[in-house]
Amino acid sequence: MGVMNITPDSFSDGGTLYRDSTPDLSLLRQRGESMVADGAALLDIGGESTRPGAAAVSLQEELDRVIPCVEALVGTVDATISVDTSTPEVMREAAAAGAGLINDVRALRRDGALEAAVETGLPVCLMHMQGEPATMQANPDYGDVVREVIGWLQQRTRDCVAAGLSPEKVWLDPGFGFGKSVHHNLALLNALPELSALGHPILVGLSRKSLIGKLIGREVDERMPASLALAVLAAERGARIIRTHDVRETADALAMVRALAEFK
Repeated sequence: MGVMNITPDSFSDGGTLYRDSTPDLSLLRQRGESMVADGAALLDIGGESTRPGAAAVSLQEELDRVIPCVEALVGTVDATISVDTSTPEVMREAAAAGAGLINDVRALRRDGALEAAVETGLPVCLMHMQGEPATMQANPDYGDVVREVIGWLQQRTRDCVAAGLSPEKVWLDPGFGFGKSVHHNLALLNALPELSALGHPILVGLSRKSLIGKLIGREVDERMPASLALAVLAAERGARIIRTHDVRETADALAMVRALAEFK
């Protein structure tokens, strides 16, 4: 899954596809085509930054950022277009424009989001997050992070299915970096086989995360080698979808994981 943030303030690529308060659709198409050529099966479009301390955006601003980009990519690239949103109106409009996946860091907990997701009929990725983006990294606290995150995702899945979401359309994301310390992130990475055993596709987003900076002191633009290592570790532990800024390099690394898995 290639990351395509249509924001001025995302931690790694903010401002690259969103300039002068408008999406750069020409660059977006070029970036999308390049990512697909490099191995992306999904492109994830987000119009609201969820980095620690990020400010909220208005409904109209998110719509103006996301929907033209969905329209520009659908039918242009051979990939599923995902929308990284918690906003019900954006979910509906994106689905109408041809999006194929809802990727929600709030796991459909924003008012009206669950109903909107069910109406679209699209697959949904439910992510665990302790707190909200503005404050989530202030003091994350768990008794047993693995048990609590897995239990929360199980319960949220049951609630969403009870509301009409098809079980086979549920994906899960443990939410690395979303209300998690370095210790919490490593514990969850190690426990991915337990999460995978729940029977839903597991999406992992570790690309260029602050976890890397805290462990080895690298700045954001120096974190690709460690991101690749984390992608391989996640795939070996059962992750099905790797969300990344560096598609070509990640696809190559994952090809080696597949080659070994298929070796006889």
